[in-house]
Amino acid sequence: MALALRYALRALPSSFTFAHRSRGLATIHPQTSLFAPIDTFSERHIGPDDNEASFMLSKLGYKSMDAFIEATVPPKIRIQADTLDGTSIPALSETELHARAKELGAQNKPFRSYIGMGYHTAVVPPVILRNVLENPAWYTPYTPYQPEIAQGRLESLVNYQTMVMSLTSMDIANASLLDEATAAAEGMVMAFVSANQKKRTFLVDSGVLPQTVSVLRLRAKGFGINLVVQDAFTALKDESIRKDLCGVLVQYPDINGTITDYSSLADTVHAAGGLVVVASDLLALALLKPPGEWGADVVLGNSARFGVPAGYGGPHAAFFAVTDKLKRKMPGRLIGRSRDTTGLPAYRLALQTREQHIRRPLPWLKEKKFWPTVSRIDDAYGDLNLVCDCPSVEELASA
Repeated sequence: MALALRYALRALPSSFTFAHRSRGLATIHPQTSLFAPIDTFSERHIGPDDNEASFMLSKLGYKSMDAFIEATVPPKIRIQADTLDGTSIPALSETELHARAKELGAQNKPFRSYIGMGYHTAVVPPVILRNVLENPAWYTPYTPYQPEIAQGRLESLVNYQTMVMSLTSMDIANASLLDEATAAAEGMVMAFVSANQKKRTFLVDSGVLPQTVSVLRLRAKGFGINLVVQDAFTALKDESIRKDLCGVLVQYPDINGTITDYSSLADTVHAAGGLVVVASDLLALALLKPPGEWGADVVLGNSARFGVPAGYGGPHAAFFAVTDKLKRKMPGRLIGRSRDTTGLPAYRLALQTREQHIRRPLPWLKEKKFWPTVSRIDDAYGDLNLVCDCPSVEELASA
């Protein structure tokens, strides 16, 4: 289809203009040969056209992209075009290339990892591999542009959300975030926003994992949050901290494996008007008292314990669960069960923040865009069935 579009665009008269566009397509250069590729990477993926690129370069004080690269990229890491030819990079057959790849791979030195700090090795039982990870009914391809076509993937994510809710004893869980450290940063921002951005102190217990603290420090700078890292019980005795407190993060169990009863801490934080954010371990929660039962508002962590190997240290998919009152502030995606146009059960993204899922597109886009049906769930329209609580385009235009 992309090839056909390219041919169609080249066939258009020079006077043709696209409606409802404020800029042109990326510059399409004329063919120099009948055999030259017509669907090149740069034309498909680089947004600015030649005029826009020249304008930006002129603002930076350069006449061409070559001059800009010459001034910014160190010579020692640049490769001159004339140094690469068929001799320096010989052509290989498929068999030769496969043998070369194995040769390069053999140079890797596998070591046993002792990283710890929240990362653990994992053994996936063969029965799980065979019936879940190797079963196409579960791993159907997923695309964020039309997720409803991957019903197996969505159903597995619903199971994941349900498991997290059960183990954490929280009201609602999303379909995972990137990793534990960034999930903790989302929890901090949620606490900050819940305090209407008026309270700026976020307390981090000294037992929290160091990589999590590092991410929190970086994220706190951008929001102007005052990050305090020390023993949480001791810090909460300080009246100045309690007056400006938006939330507290504790590790359960902590970095040393210590299991602490944080119920009294949760009462103190709630009395001060803050949120209790808990970084935990799903496997540990199979035995420990769930955070939701002793006052946690947000529970997060990583899912490595359930079969995700430590691939060069991670990251692993994070879980993120909250109380019901915080569900509208929860980051990420939430998978829900709905019905398609024929009344049959179907899974969909019920709550999300991706810009391509906005339910209220521009009027001309509604008219011109082809909205493909999802045949695997009996003609349900993926894009149109989604929910977004963002303001409408008209409200934004008048703001």
